[in-house]
Amino acid sequence: MNFDTKVLQIVNNAEQKLTDFFKELENIAFLNQNKVLEAFQNNNVALRHFSGTTGYGYDDIGRDTLCKVFADTFHSEAAIVSPLIASGTHALTLALFGVLRPNDKMLAISGAPYDTLLSVIQGENIGSLKDFGVSYEQIALKNNDFDFDEIKKSIQNKVPKLIFIGRSRGYEWRDALSVLKIGKVIDFIKKIDKNIIIMVDNCYGEFMDTIEPTDVGADMMVGSLIKNPGGGLAPTGGYIAGKQDVIEQVAFRLTSPSIGMEIGSYTGGYQQFYQGLFLAPHITMNATKGSALFGQVFSDLGYDVCPNPTAKCNDTVRSIKFNTENELISFIQSIQKASPIDSNVLPLPWDMPGYVDQVIMAAGTFTGGSSIELSADSPIKEPYIAYVQGGLTYEHVKIAVLMCVSELLANKNK
Repeated sequence: MNFDTKVLQIVNNAEQKLTDFFKELENIAFLNQNKVLEAFQNNNVALRHFSGTTGYGYDDIGRDTLCKVFADTFHSEAAIVSPLIASGTHALTLALFGVLRPNDKMLAISGAPYDTLLSVIQGENIGSLKDFGVSYEQIALKNNDFDFDEIKKSIQNKVPKLIFIGRSRGYEWRDALSVLKIGKVIDFIKKIDKNIIIMVDNCYGEFMDTIEPTDVGADMMVGSLIKNPGGGLAPTGGYIAGKQDVIEQVAFRLTSPSIGMEIGSYTGGYQQFYQGLFLAPHITMNATKGSALFGQVFSDLGYDVCPNPTAKCNDTVRSIKFNTENELISFIQSIQKASPIDSNVLPLPWDMPGYVDQVIMAAGTFTGGSSIELSADSPIKEPYIAYVQGGLTYEHVKIAVLMCVSELLANKNK
C-alpha cells in the first residue's frame, strides 16, 4: 500500500495498546454468537425458511420464523422483522404510532431524539404525532446519566403513556448509554408506574454487550437491519421486539388493525436476513475493534475522541473532534476514498432531508446507507465532530485509518 513508515508506526503502536481490549470484545462476540445460534436451533431454521412469497404472503413461514428467531435472540415475547420497514426512523415511527393515541403523552428522557425522529414527533401538518394530538416533553441527560429527579417529577405531574430512551448519541458529544444504565432507569420508572410503556431506540447498540434493553425490562426495542443486526448482509428492513401486547399494536400499524402480521410477502427471500443475523455478533465485533482503533490513533495524535479509546463501547459510533471545517471534510473524504464502492466519489456537504444543518457523508457501501459498513458523517457546524462507524472487516478499517492519517499528515505538511 506504500504507506509512510511514520504512519504505519502510529497505527501499529495504537493497535498494540488495544490488545487486552480486543480480547474483551472477542469474549462478548463469543457469548452473543452462542445466543444467536441457540435461537436458530430452538426454532429449527431450515432451507425452506429462506424462500420468498408473493401476493398477500399468507402463512409465510420464512417471515414468521425470522420474527421468532429475533424474539428469542433478544429474549423478548415477540418481534416484528420486516424488509418492508424502510429505515430505523420508519421502524421507530411504526412503534410510536402503534401504541400512542390522541391526547396521550410521550416523554423522552435521554434528551432530544435523532433529527429525523423529531419531525415525526413535532412536525407541523405532516401527519406527525403532534398533528394527531400526542403531546411531547423531553428531559436532558445529567452528566451522561438519567436525571432521576426530573423524571420522577415529570411522571407525577403528567403521567406519560410512553417513555422514550435513545441508546446512541446522535450528533452529541457523549458516549452512548449502557444497557445497565437503561436497566436502572427502567426499574426506577416501573416502581413509580408499571403501566408506562418504555421504548428504546437501540440503533447502533445491538450485540455491543451480552444483554439488550429487552433483558432489563424495556417493553419495546427498535432498530435497523442495515445496522448491527443485519450483519452487513440484510439489504433493507427493521425490527421491533418486545412485549406481546405492545408488538401486536405495532403490527396493526404496520399493516392493518384487522390483519396485523398475518400478511406481508417478500419475493426476494429471507436468506440474507437469517445469515446476516447469524454473522451479526462477529461483524459488530469487527466494527467495534475498528472504532477503538480510530479512537486510539486520533487520541494519540492529540485529538479529542469519544468514547475514550479503551472505554467500554455502548454503540459502534466513534466521535472525533477536529480543529477546522477543512480537517473535518478531509477526514470524511478520506473515508470515502478508503471504501470498496464509489471510492472515486468526492463527498461534499449538502442539505440532507430531515436534518437542520448541512451534512457530509461518506458511505461507499455495498448496501446503500448501511452503517454497519464503514461510513462516516457530520453536520457542518462547530464543534467540527466526525462520527465514524461500522466496518465489515477489521482489516478494512485499519487500512482506512492508515489512509486517514496519511491524508491528515500530508495536509499539515503543505
